[in-house]
Amino acid sequence: MFDRLTAYLDSIQARDPAPRSRWEVLLYPGVLALGLHRVAHWLFEAKLFFLARLVNHISRWLTAIDIHPGARIGKNFFIDHGFTVIGETAEIGDNVTIYQCVTLGGTNPTNGKGGKRHPTLEDNVIIGSGAQVIGPITVSKRARVGANAVVTEDVPEGATMVGVKARSTLMPAEEWMRDFIPYGTPCDEPCEEAREVGRDCIEKLEGEIAELRQQLEALQKGLPATGSVPARKAGTRR
Repeated sequence: MFDRLTAYLDSIQARDPAPRSRWEVLLYPGVLALGLHRVAHWLFEAKLFFLARLVNHISRWLTAIDIHPGARIGKNFFIDHGFTVIGETAEIGDNVTIYQCVTLGGTNPTNGKGGKRHPTLEDNVIIGSGAQVIGPITVSKRARVGANAVVTEDVPEGATMVGVKARSTLMPAEEWMRDFIPYGTPCDEPCEEAREVGRDCIEKLEGEIAELRQQLEALQKGLPATGSVPARKAGTRR
């Protein structure tokens, strides 16, 4: 058991440069939340639902992380910071990393039955901060979800999802081959297309501003400007 705990703490240090020792990692809210979830899930599986909910409630109060006792979680799961919600039928594989303010949410079943309502995250998935992964979808192995993305459809293996609604974006091979990328996406490449669209909009706005300035200068000089209303001559009647 001690060896398993040591391996878990080492896996977190490999993904987070902030802690200086394993003892520091033990104070992480995500580590405490996962430990209490293991207890709550054992009680849930034993059909001791009230006690499972009680442990869940204490964990949420202590850590600001809400993991339903029914959620199934694999090895080396790391929640960096907190304010995360994980639903009852969520399934999480091994070596998954989730950043702050993420929701693994469910959809309202149309047939009136609970069933599978929450996402499945396979091994080595990374979910960026603020992302919303909604419904009984599958985020396949080594997939990455960028910050604030909203994912409502299955994610292929190794894909990187960005935007609202999230879309897949191409990644350089050297980035895709890396075992771990902090925050789910690198800082430059995935959003290049979006930046190009933004540049076009900015250039268009700058052109319109320049044209308006020219018209304003013409009005100030007493010259007729394009689209201006001609002044009415003195003495004329309406």
